[in-house]
Amino acid sequence: MQKFMFLFLACVALARVTNAQRVFAHFMAQNSYSYAESDWTNDMTTAQNIGIDGFALNIAANDYEVDRIVDAYAAAEILGFKLFYSFDMSYTWQQSDMVNIVANHSSSPSTFLWNNTILVSTYSGESYGEDFWASFKSALQSQGIDIILAPAFTTYRDPSDAASLVSTFPSIDGFFNWWSWPADVDANLTTATDLAYQAAVSSLSGPYIMSVSPWQFKNLDGAGDWVEYSDTLWNYRWQQAVNDVKPDIVEIVTWNDYGESHYIGDINPNVYLGTQAPLYVNGFVHAAWRDVAQYYISWFKTGSAPTITKDEVVFWYRAWPKAVTCSTGSLPRNAAYPEDAVFALAMLKDTATITLAMGSNTATFTAGAGVTMGSVPFPSEDSQIPYIAISRDGTTIVDTHGSMYVNQSGCTYYNFNPFVGSVSE
Repeated sequence: MQKFMFLFLACVALARVTNAQRVFAHFMAQNSYSYAESDWTNDMTTAQNIGIDGFALNIAANDYEVDRIVDAYAAAEILGFKLFYSFDMSYTWQQSDMVNIVANHSSSPSTFLWNNTILVSTYSGESYGEDFWASFKSALQSQGIDIILAPAFTTYRDPSDAASLVSTFPSIDGFFNWWSWPADVDANLTTATDLAYQAAVSSLSGPYIMSVSPWQFKNLDGAGDWVEYSDTLWNYRWQQAVNDVKPDIVEIVTWNDYGESHYIGDINPNVYLGTQAPLYVNGFVHAAWRDVAQYYISWFKTGSAPTITKDEVVFWYRAWPKAVTCSTGSLPRNAAYPEDAVFALAMLKDTATITLAMGSNTATFTAGAGVTMGSVPFPSEDSQIPYIAISRDGTTIVDTHGSMYVNQSGCTYYNFNPFVGSVSE
């Protein structure tokens, strides 16, 4: 009896470990053309250092990406980093190519397993129809490869459509809600979509994957130009994940999609971004957003807000007011929505005063231990740079200036991508 109970408890513990809450970052394999194995190692090590378990590899074609992913697996296996495919179905795919790609690394210890089964996801793909996905799974099964299919069918955003998802696509095992930004509205994103689709797949064998993203801006001819209301998104979306939705997996969107401005990885200078994206990406570093992610990743995995041991303020702001006229590029859709302000997220070990100043505008707020947000509006003066300070009991603990000026004129390309910085003791 004791032996039986021991084995039972061991199995329960193993199941919990297998399906422990995980965090992945969406990685655009299209941007890996110039990658060597060392580039993968650098990205993976950086991600691991903040608690990210692996990359969801967005693969768009059976091309150079397949070869680069060989290097990705080589690096991942050394580091104990996990990978799974997220097929970008907005491109044209042959099912046989997809089967071969999954099979290539199906036995790798770095291929991520859900319930001891290979996880496969997508971006889009509902237009291919149920027969395509059922046949895709069957083709893999004929090779002895079982998968858990948790796609991001992006037309499924309306909560009222959630009930029809599983009946329309009975081959799916889970779901990835891609939508991590407001839908062209001047208001914060709610969890209505998350909760509806989480419930829709709750009886299935696969995970509910929730996207968490810091920003959304794109300005590329022929590929779209828009901005979504993202001013405080990186904080409140994580709050929704840890407090309200509590998904099986959080997928950060993204590690390196520079063109849509939601990258939290470092800007790799060897990555070719075309002719327009560099005009709003180069110099606009987002590395400090990873400090925020590290805090919330710990919270998500443990179920409790971590104790902060070092005072820090992470801040972000755009380099141009939204009403400025620029000489090139397109004024993006929803350009009126973002606030002209510097946003600051204080992560404090104890109560302190945060000072935000720019030109003639100053804002102060008291923040307790934990996470608190504040902001200061852009001033009317030209060529101003923000000042950020943490003080306690009348003494300045640490302060800094931003690394990019806010200008009222001289804009050469419409840019709603923020600069992200930090100051810490």
